[in-house]
Amino acid sequence: MEGQGLRDSAQQFADLGAVILGASFDTPADNLAFAAAQEYPFRLLSDIDQTVGRAYEVSRPADHRYARFPRRYSYLIDTDGIIRRAYDVTDVEHHAEHVLHDLRELLADAAE
Repeated sequence: MEGQGLRDSAQQFADLGAVILGASFDTPADNLAFAAAQEYPFRLLSDIDQTVGRAYEVSRPADHRYARFPRRYSYLIDTDGIIRRAYDVTDVEHHAEHVLHDLRELLADAAE
């Protein structure tokens, strides 16, 4: 799962000044328990009513078999709140390294 890759790369993200946040449609208590079980060093936000999920286009239709679960997407958002990259997470094993690569590129471009 992509969360484990982000967990394992959390220090690299922090060293680059990035903050990792996760989100799900689960309750705060469920997220807290899941984050503890996975040893996530980042927060998991609860979007029980799927308001944020709809805004970020990760919600599924209400009649979808997996409507309770958001689609696997990640966003690289800059300090101004602008989405710089969107990822349809299909390669969970290498997802964190892809995001780190893009983050480094964005930071290098900003430094020029």
